[in-house]
Amino acid sequence: MSGSAGVLAGRTGAPSGLGRTAHRRTARWRLLGGAALLLMAGGAAFALQHEGNGTRAQAAQPLPIVTVSQPLREHLTPQQSFLGQFSAVASVELRAHVGGVLTELHFTDGQIVHKGDLLFVIDPRPYEIKLAEATAQVQMNQARLALADRQLSRSQALKRDDYATAETVDQRLAEHHAAQAALDAAVAAVRDAQLDLQYCRVTAPFTGRISSHRGSIGSLVSGSRAGSSPTTLLTTLGALDPIYLDFDMSESDYLAYKRVHAAGGAAISDTVDIALGDEDNFTRQGKLDFIDNAVDRSSGTIHARATVPNPDLFLTPGIFARLRLSVGAPRMALLVPDSAVTLDQSNHVVMTVAANGTIVPRQVETGAMQDGLREIRGGIGPAARVVIDGLMRAQPGAKVNPEQGTIHAAPDGEG
Repeated sequence: MSGSAGVLAGRTGAPSGLGRTAHRRTARWRLLGGAALLLMAGGAAFALQHEGNGTRAQAAQPLPIVTVSQPLREHLTPQQSFLGQFSAVASVELRAHVGGVLTELHFTDGQIVHKGDLLFVIDPRPYEIKLAEATAQVQMNQARLALADRQLSRSQALKRDDYATAETVDQRLAEHHAAQAALDAAVAAVRDAQLDLQYCRVTAPFTGRISSHRGSIGSLVSGSRAGSSPTTLLTTLGALDPIYLDFDMSESDYLAYKRVHAAGGAAISDTVDIALGDEDNFTRQGKLDFIDNAVDRSSGTIHARATVPNPDLFLTPGIFARLRLSVGAPRMALLVPDSAVTLDQSNHVVMTVAANGTIVPRQVETGAMQDGLREIRGGIGPAARVVIDGLMRAQPGAKVNPEQGTIHAAPDGEG
């Protein structure tokens, strides 16, 4: 009994070596768990503090600034665009009307000459001699006519006194008529000689740009007023003011033009706006004054022509130009800068700003350019606030600080 009691007292008394080890292990796990809880609490507090700092920093960052404006409302005239080429209203080959030696040249190749300017001189001396001979023939025939007049008067007086026969009077009358006819022929020969002498001086028939000279001083040229024999080509001259602008209309464009003219009548203008190949602006205007009477079967186009004033003689035959032709009555349209329209795959989009300052993309239907602006045919209304500047800062759904701007139309299509 005493032994058993000793064993029991040993189990319930101070812990043995195995019990002390388990006790220390439990305490260690408790300490580690407490430390982990402290670390987690500290991390959460740090995260909350960092998030709060980020939110405050984000709230403190200013909103991006963009410029907005309502679309510009203007009357827009539907137009079609074409490519045309200038040609001279009049173009002539200057050829010699009389033959002879070329003695004078009074222009520089390619210069602008005016109507009546002296260009070439052909040696006039042979024709001066011819004129002198014709003038002498006139004087001789005038003397013969005067003699015939006197002889006729005497024979008529003698006939009244029965001293001359009727046959004598008739003969004197015939001589008078012959002398008169010879005088008329001599006068015509003088005019012919004067015309030949006049053609020795080749002048510009109209104002235009002259080509290079084909004959040099001292060369022998041949000429014929009737053009029945080979004549020498001296140069060519093309008129510049006004000037033609030729272009071709497709069958569909022609039908559209004719239909709106038939419906609109006088309300449809025939004025064409013109821009040269190195110009972005339509700074010149002309008048459509000719459409051909048949459509070309091979090309399916019809030829048309506009007459363009060219007072500064800047336009030259052969150069190309773009032209716009009105094909409808004016209508009210919405216009925005072309830079405000972006391409999203195959759709055109403009960025708008909602009432709460949020960027809202709107898909739009675009039209032609007018006065440097792009026509918007659908997708937005006249009250929409379109981003016209700062488009890179206008991200869909983002908040922005909109500033009011103004859309201005560029005159004459200036961009």
